[in-house]
Amino acid sequence: MSSATIDSTDVLDEAEAVLRVAKKRPARDRHVTDFIALTEQVRAAGLMEREIRWYVFRMIRLGLGFAAVGVMFVTLGQSWWQMLTAVLFAIMCTLTGFLSHDAAHRQIFASAKKNAWTAVISGNLFVGLSHGWWMNKHGKHHANPNKIGVDTDIAAGALVFDPESASQRTGFAKWFAARQGWFFFPLLTLAVLDLHINSVRRVLDRKHAMPHRKVEMALLFIRLVMFPIAVLLFLGPVFGIAFLVVQELALGLYMGGSFAPNHKGMPLVPKDVKIDFMRRQTLMSRNISGGWIVDAGMGGLNYQIEHHLFPTMSSRNLKRVQPMVRAYCAERNIMYTETTLAKSYMIVMRYLNRVGLGQRDPFECPVTAQLRSAR
Repeated sequence: MSSATIDSTDVLDEAEAVLRVAKKRPARDRHVTDFIALTEQVRAAGLMEREIRWYVFRMIRLGLGFAAVGVMFVTLGQSWWQMLTAVLFAIMCTLTGFLSHDAAHRQIFASAKKNAWTAVISGNLFVGLSHGWWMNKHGKHHANPNKIGVDTDIAAGALVFDPESASQRTGFAKWFAARQGWFFFPLLTLAVLDLHINSVRRVLDRKHAMPHRKVEMALLFIRLVMFPIAVLLFLGPVFGIAFLVVQELALGLYMGGSFAPNHKGMPLVPKDVKIDFMRRQTLMSRNISGGWIVDAGMGGLNYQIEHHLFPTMSSRNLKRVQPMVRAYCAERNIMYTETTLAKSYMIVMRYLNRVGLGQRDPFECPVTAQLRSAR
């Protein structure tokens, strides 16, 4: 394995590692003891136990959902109503992507192998997302959310997330950066296409180790080659291409729109700043309120603070642990951010425009000032 590769399985156990190391540290280490006390409270409430039965029912519901979409697809035939089928298919694929995310975090089974295979099959076959590539990328994010030069989720690309990157752009790129917030949603429609491209590159690149490379290649071939061919043969070139384009755009919009509100527009951390685990995961994350509809629609990702603190916790229990986390943050004056989905999108769009214009220094916001004073 390349030295630049981070296995997410190592990162997901960081909370446990903190607890083990903390037992050897003096009691005066407030940052560590804070997290120990919270974790002990959570374990005592039984919130770290597996929810296998709930996940099995979730898989059954997904299976029935895909069956219904398949029946609709065959029944409608060559019709523009298939665009509705394409959107429903994209929704089912995104919901399956949430399941793959949970399995990758070892939330479902006690067995690491069962979780890994569930993530590989659901991610590659239904989303077209390489599990091996995503584990490396997502592992870096969980280890250091919003840390410049480390978290690849905020690396400069079509969008820029820090003024320094924006200042280096010229010409059309500079013009676009100054208005990038307004292009946020259109770009989200291309998010899954970008995931497909990076996934294919990773499985074909033998410089990086990948435990299930051949399996991933086969599953990606089915999803990204065989499935489009089957659609084109059944619907014909006009309806077939339209179906594939709509499902791809809808999948990108839904999936990208579920992940983006969680960290985008939150404070950025300089590369050389070290922060304790609890504050590192809490201060750079944003929760999304909205009740059961948001819970179901975002697959539990709306409890991002709790997920980052307890990445192996079942997504079903994130809502239950929220009051404990919120109370702990209030007692210790740790900023706990939560807003609605609509407001989160507005925050992200305004943030992107300010960054593009060079009007915002992410190191001077109140939250980052709290981090710097805690060093």
